[in-house]
Amino acid sequence: MAPQAQTSRRHVAIQMSAALLAASGNLGAPLMALAAGTRPEAGASARAAGAIALGDLRVNRLGFGAMRITGNGIWGPPEDPQEARAVLRRAVELGVNLIDTADAYGPFVSEQLIYEALHPYPAGLVIATKGGLTRPGPDQWQEDGTPRHLRAACEGSLERLHLERIDLYQLHRPDPKVPLEDSIGELLRLRKEGKIRHIGLSNVDLAQLKRAQALTPIVSIQNRYNVGDRADEQMLQYCAAQRLAYLPWAPLGGRKPRRVRLLESIFSSTADRIASTHSVSSAQVVLAWLLQHSPALLPIPGTSSRAHLEENVAAASLRLTPTEVKALES
Repeated sequence: MAPQAQTSRRHVAIQMSAALLAASGNLGAPLMALAAGTRPEAGASARAAGAIALGDLRVNRLGFGAMRITGNGIWGPPEDPQEARAVLRRAVELGVNLIDTADAYGPFVSEQLIYEALHPYPAGLVIATKGGLTRPGPDQWQEDGTPRHLRAACEGSLERLHLERIDLYQLHRPDPKVPLEDSIGELLRLRKEGKIRHIGLSNVDLAQLKRAQALTPIVSIQNRYNVGDRADEQMLQYCAAQRLAYLPWAPLGGRKPRRVRLLESIFSSTADRIASTHSVSSAQVVLAWLLQHSPALLPIPGTSSRAHLEENVAAASLRLTPTEVKALES
């Protein structure tokens, strides 16, 4: 798509968002966590998942992915902006102190909703965002890792989120047309200018991570990973050894390649049986497995529903037995 046409469509997306999004109310206080090993209840908190380091920051090990609070195809505003803002506020009430977003979500809609719902931000809330993808249309994603684009993307995120510095800025996906060192180099310049605190990477392989680490410390990786798709296990183990946080996208499955659908059909009955034993949902079992599988994992399940959000957060207090974990991994 030509740059002018692309810019025009983005402008339309912003106008749509501005017309539908309104200011939100105040945040509530976080709820108390349940004791480990008990059945998850309505009062569960993300703090029950424990904490993990993001550089010099510490966050609870259950975050919130803010991609699904946008419209269909991750394009434009959501059908119910008021509910989207309520989901964000409820996440913070439930002890979530890491919200992951990207300028490409909407585009721009997710970041705008976060500002509308949560600003002024409560102490300790870490907002992680990403740059490096453009959006020609619904469900369409194109890489742009040029220094010029990454600078504009970061500065745009700062403006939309009303932040002076982004705590965790992630390269959304390496651009095969641009040397990775050029993309990382621009993030380093932005960090030197005080616009970025920590750098993370998304959708990378181990070789790309090591190339980036040769230039600067990397605090997090965000790749596809879940109980039915563990192709990235080597990366996860490397992150654990390096004390990097691993944010698994599609932690509950999401859009599945054919090989993954086959694997999930095999273990789904096992997950259902375990869920029945604990009187929880299969989704909660999957999230609990992630939290127990590796201390490096920092799940960021997303949703546009408060009910689903509360169910996801309650999984932080669910403890699977070693036999149940082994059954899921078999």
